Amino acid sequence: MEQLNLYQNNYLIVFVFLCLGVLLPIVALFAAKLLRPKYKDDERKYTTYESGMEPFSDARVQFNVRYYVFALMFVIFDVETAFLYPWAVAYEKLGIFALIEMLIFVVMLLIGLIYAWKKKVLKWI
Repeated sequence: MEQLNLYQNNYLIVFVFLCLGVLLPIVALFAAKLLRPKYKDDERKYTTYESGMEPFSDARVQFNVRYYVFALMFVIFDVETAFLYPWAVAYEKLGIFALIEMLIFVVMLLIGLIYAWKKKVLKWI
């Protein structure tokens, strides 16, 4: 009988958190709707730019694809360096096996960097 009560209490806790997870955002959105300042609609608000200035050209400007590729390369290598930090902190505990794994990881990054360099992806313009 005690086992059954423990089992039911676990589901009760999950149900309470589920209800809180649903109710809190609803209450927060409703409170924000009540408390926000109310402005009357203005035609300028529905223009392309909300700054009040008249748009003078098309908002869609073409960019060279190299900028996107360069940004993606930066993000990839930036995220990969984030993987190096925890390894460096726990280096003494991990041992030689982790050192070999990290060397393989860094070599793979270098291969990717050399490939990008050969394809002239890193050339800005």
